[in-house]
Amino acid sequence: MKPLYLMLSMFAIGLTSTAALAEATSIPDAASLPNISPANSDLVNRGAYIARAADCMACHGDDYVGGNAIETPMGDIYSTNITPSKQYGIGKYTEKDLKNALKKGRAPNHMIYPAMPYPSYSGMTDEDISALFAYLQTVPAYDEAPDYKTSLPFPFNFRFLMLGWNVLNVPSTENREGLSATQERGEYLVNNLGHCGTCHTPRNSTMGFDKDNYLSGAELGNWYAPNITPDESSGIGSWSEQDIVTYLRTGQLDQRAYAGGPMAEVVAHSTRYLKDEDLGAIASYLKAVPAVQTEDKVRPVDASRLPSPINESITHDLLAQDDYLTQAKAEVTGGSNSPEALYLAECASCHGVNGYAQPDARYAPIVGLSSIRSDNPDALINVIVHGAEGASDTTPKMPGFEEELSSEQIANIANYVRVKFGSLPSSDLTAADVDRVITAEPEQPFLIKYAGWLAALGIIVAIVIIFFIIRAIIRSRRNH
Repeated sequence: MKPLYLMLSMFAIGLTSTAALAEATSIPDAASLPNISPANSDLVNRGAYIARAADCMACHGDDYVGGNAIETPMGDIYSTNITPSKQYGIGKYTEKDLKNALKKGRAPNHMIYPAMPYPSYSGMTDEDISALFAYLQTVPAYDEAPDYKTSLPFPFNFRFLMLGWNVLNVPSTENREGLSATQERGEYLVNNLGHCGTCHTPRNSTMGFDKDNYLSGAELGNWYAPNITPDESSGIGSWSEQDIVTYLRTGQLDQRAYAGGPMAEVVAHSTRYLKDEDLGAIASYLKAVPAVQTEDKVRPVDASRLPSPINESITHDLLAQDDYLTQAKAEVTGGSNSPEALYLAECASCHGVNGYAQPDARYAPIVGLSSIRSDNPDALINVIVHGAEGASDTTPKMPGFEEELSSEQIANIANYVRVKFGSLPSSDLTAADVDRVITAEPEQPFLIKYAGWLAALGIIVAIVIIFFIIRAIIRSRRNH
């Protein structure tokens, strides 16, 4: 289940029709779904699939024991144990209890914070909730106390305040009219089970969805979840439906996109397991949502400016790559701090001298990626600074270079990558740009930032009002 503050992306998407998907041979089959067993009932196996489609593992872990910190503007919220432990998990839940948690944000004894995306899950069908409930009863119970518990500052520690928040923000989306049956299925997967808007939709002053800019991209701490509406310049308008299926299945698209960080988690835990017809439905729906143009535009690829592979086999020949890298380092000019020298020293051993990487070792090619062609360079800087995880267990993790390189060196590498592999005519990032990204604090809406003061003021005002009411009552009685 995706957090309030998640999802990186070098994201871009697109696909063809469902009929074309059946014929496409370039799209791999869904990964074998863990926890599906002939020994289980059809209902339990369906619930295992629902858990994947809803991406429960992203927050609660593969074993559902929870304990993961979810960063929000109000503070860290820790995911809970949803195994059938009667003391520490949901072993005492009835199906109705789970339904209330998913659709209303209400646990049996308290309100739930919307870090668990119940504003989206509120649209889940009763049939899917029944299947999920049946499945969660079969996972191994974890009977140990959590290491951390959520403890938010005043006034957010009063969970009953979520009642008012829910009135304003649940449900988070509304179903559209005029969709095909395939698009309706896609709408359900995107808006409800997959809760894509949790990361890709900007927030309003109450931290609910800004519905006028649905799926148009949002800041997520150190990351940015990009615009996935079909806008041509800032969204996914130029992507085919088949591209979307390939990306969601594999986490990559040659010379266009590569999933890293939280988006890689979505692929690893969820979308790579989905059926072809479900991925096709997602893609069909994403191409049908209203296009929203944002300022963060992605420059078109200028193929004439992209480097060519040295030869057809070098990306599969590690020894040849090593020899070529040694030669490139010997020929570089401008000193060890030049952009090219820094790239060759810090990046080329994984991503290749010419950016085509080592596919056999699952290192990411970076030629043409949308994240390095964006007008906003923050996503690229963040990846260099903080590193990123890949979309599978076998994908090497990219390390962060914040401790090893200066801000000026990081800016030099980013400029080199944007021009050399992104086909941009120029890039003039400076150390100040890198420092800004490194030190940036998540923006807090006014109501969140000053909630403590506003609550205290509200209490004072309430006390004053009560005082004057009591005073008026006493005077009235004296006069009679």
